[in-house]
Amino acid sequence: VPIVSVLAMIWLYADTRDVAQVATLARSVFWLVLPSLVLFLLPPLLERGYGFVACLAVSIGATILAYLAAIAIGRHLGFKF
Repeated sequence: VPIVSVLAMIWLYADTRDVAQVATLARSVFWLVLPSLVLFLLPPLLERGYGFVACLAVSIGATILAYLAAIAIGRHLGFKF
């Protein structure tokens, strides 16, 4: 994520020379990284003995729900994603 984010910020600045847009992108990336951490439910679930496919499905499903919640909360607070 950091490498792609930095490249996106460089590209956006090179195309627009607009630091406000770069700041908005950086802020959005920051807030959308937080729900991605939910994916790391995978190791504790695996350590408890659940099957890999089930753990992966639960982790991905929980991450999707976390993203949807983050986007809804962000929009409610006035962020533009």
